[in-house]
Amino acid sequence: MPTLLLKNIHTLVTMDDARREIANGALFIRDGVIEAVGTLDEMPPGADRTIDLSGHVVLPGLINTHHHMFQSLTRALAQDLELFGWLRTLYPIWSRLTGEAIYVSAKLAMAELILSGCTTSSDHLYIYPNDVTLEDEIRAAQEIGLRFHAARGAMSVGESKGGLPPDSIVEDEEAILRDMRRVIEAYHDAGRYAMLRIVVAPCSPFTVSQNLMREAAALARSYDVHLHTHLAENDNDVAYSLEVFGQRPGEYAQDAGWVGTDVWHAHCVKLNDDEVDLFGRTRTGICHCPSSNMRLASGIAPVRRMIDANARVGLGVDGSASNDSGHLLGEARQAMLLQRVQGNPAALSAREALYLATRGGAAVLGRDDVGALAPGMAADLAAFRLDQAAFAGALHDPVAALVFCQPANADFVLINGRIVVSDGVLQTVDLLALVEQHNRISTWLIRGDR
Repeated sequence: MPTLLLKNIHTLVTMDDARREIANGALFIRDGVIEAVGTLDEMPPGADRTIDLSGHVVLPGLINTHHHMFQSLTRALAQDLELFGWLRTLYPIWSRLTGEAIYVSAKLAMAELILSGCTTSSDHLYIYPNDVTLEDEIRAAQEIGLRFHAARGAMSVGESKGGLPPDSIVEDEEAILRDMRRVIEAYHDAGRYAMLRIVVAPCSPFTVSQNLMREAAALARSYDVHLHTHLAENDNDVAYSLEVFGQRPGEYAQDAGWVGTDVWHAHCVKLNDDEVDLFGRTRTGICHCPSSNMRLASGIAPVRRMIDANARVGLGVDGSASNDSGHLLGEARQAMLLQRVQGNPAALSAREALYLATRGGAAVLGRDDVGALAPGMAADLAAFRLDQAAFAGALHDPVAALVFCQPANADFVLINGRIVVSDGVLQTVDLLALVEQHNRISTWLIRGDR
């Protein structure tokens, strides 16, 4: 890979340990890895290619720690329902999913994320009807160029056993564990700068048994891969845990072996102080999904409390049918605003929100090679033009303006040293053709008339 010099950067947001923000900054990249960070006179000589990023603010590529990409096919449905009612409405539609639908929807969701400045994403695929496999998403990520953590989700407890999903879309638990083992052995890359990792991810306490949770944790730890699930998303979620398991969600997670630095939970809206302290002590990860939580009226996650308790906290756009968008920079803005709405205008700053979207997300995913722009880190970054309307009047603090003013899309995105977005245009897929294909699939999926 040729060496690359990015120069004349108006403001370079490093998110390094010193949180440096460098005026007129520069970056030197070799073989997809950052070699030097600073000003132009501090760069090695003789780059093979030079790109002038005058008039841009550059930050580390954003990191999305929770998504359900297939849900991009079913946006704006069940518009006025809480979580359980929303799921019951959508499960029958999702039962018609095919491998092609998963592939196309994942690619569309990834395109949306990348255009928002996201360079690393996890996805929680927990439904496997018809011919669906995890490979459908993996292929999409490899083709579009996204750094990807593919979470092999699962549902095993259907309505007849007291669970939420219809029996027709749950799987046998032994088959689930076999397939989790298969995809780990086939695809997981534990190496530094890995573009693909596998995650073990039973869906939620109300869709799988506690035995599967324990067996999945044991399997994941035998391969040293990470664990992910939903937890304490709303009041009904907590009520289910108390009724079925006789435990609050945090107690359930601890009893099942689902705490520690190799675990992260999505939502955690309803954790109480004791549970937050447990996650802080054990450095358990939490993915905050503010837009989804608001859309489904789940509540406001105690993110300030989580941060102060030393839990690892990142951001997620969540499923595109409960957020209806996949704009990760927008999610940082929502996270900042939602912590303030209860009366404290300083509850979460713009820079703290950016930290959650970068370094925080990297910590949640267990990575120390992304999330910051520093020597030895992966060359993953996003650049935003400062001459667009969104930044007008905010050039005195372009870093905060990224969150407060939320520019529509990135102008330039680099992933693993590869240019994926240039001049605001995605380089690795024909976006118009992809949108057309995606809409065709969405239409027959929702209507059921293929």
